[in-house]
Amino acid sequence: MADPTELMLTDLSNSYADAKVSNAFLRLYVNDSRFGRAFASLHERLNEHFESINDRTDSTRHYRAENSREMLALIKELTEFLDECEHANMQVHLAEPYAGAIKSCQSWLKRSGGSAIPDDFKKIAIIKYEPVFSRPETEIKLKKSSQRTQLQLIGEGSYAKVFSFVDPDYGIKFAVKRANKDLSDRDLHRFRQEFDILKRLRFPYIVEVFQYDTTRNEYLMEFCESTLRKYIKKRNSNLPFSSRKRIALQFLYGINYIHTENLLHRDVSLQNVLVKTFNGGAVLVKLSDFGLAKDKNSEYTRTKTEMRGTIRDPLLASFKEYGVHNEIYSIGWVLSYIFSGREALMSQNDAPSQIVRKCTAHDVSHRYQSVRELIGDVEKLESTPNPTDSPA
Repeated sequence: MADPTELMLTDLSNSYADAKVSNAFLRLYVNDSRFGRAFASLHERLNEHFESINDRTDSTRHYRAENSREMLALIKELTEFLDECEHANMQVHLAEPYAGAIKSCQSWLKRSGGSAIPDDFKKIAIIKYEPVFSRPETEIKLKKSSQRTQLQLIGEGSYAKVFSFVDPDYGIKFAVKRANKDLSDRDLHRFRQEFDILKRLRFPYIVEVFQYDTTRNEYLMEFCESTLRKYIKKRNSNLPFSSRKRIALQFLYGINYIHTENLLHRDVSLQNVLVKTFNGGAVLVKLSDFGLAKDKNSEYTRTKTEMRGTIRDPLLASFKEYGVHNEIYSIGWVLSYIFSGREALMSQNDAPSQIVRKCTAHDVSHRYQSVRELIGDVEKLESTPNPTDSPA
């Protein structure tokens, strides 16, 4: 058996299916597929009357009889619409300025002979660019604090500064990366390109960015407590192999993901791998700093482009020729640090050292040919975590 309430709401929605409404108002309710047209129709007609009443307030202060009857009919239609919604347990909220304006108009509108606009009547503030109808059960109200928030400098490089702050609305710490003011047009282009690349990447081991401010050339990003270098240096004497292996795999999963997206990072380093920490000792590795990233199918890099990056493959002649095997070399240095805590390539005969040597082999044909292949060897590393190990 059909639900009577559902039938009522369906009929109410369908009654506005053929209503002529301009796109200027439909766009305000695009997120409400069921009642958006009804809300837009009521909103548009209210605005037409309110604007006409405002005009008459400046001239004859008389609202003509036909217009008065139409306005009263619209108020009746709106009242019945809201009553039916309430009867169906569907909450609809009309913006307070409009609810007040309707109540004020009802006090002087007449059905015949036209309506005299009172001398103390105040013009109605017209709302054109935001909805006046809302359904609380389908929305969430976000608090917008007027409190000014102090930025704290947490990092500085040749091209940008990184600040942190606590959002007063949510109590969550974020980071802001701001381009230096003296950047060349090319470097500023790369800075914006970095945001655009990160914005389209969605993966647990890639730092997340949120919005770009063109007036300040800065963007908002998730906050990470430490770089990989600082994280391991602080814990090196007590960090078990099981945790190192998990950190290494998270790092590699992130690199493998961007390679599947046809990107090369080109600046893999201990500074550009961040660590997000959680209560209980758990961590997430986050790749960051994509300012030198390049689409493997792109010809953007010119032959004479200056080679940059903290860890550079000595076999790389120019950035134009940068490929996966050069990225593997940088990855090897990072893996060496993860497993040893020392900024020098591992030289023992154990399995991690053999992996590092294969990453950094002087003959590129002897290196890993893909990060997926490298992941396979790291996953095979024997690891017997102590029961008291902190999770990574």
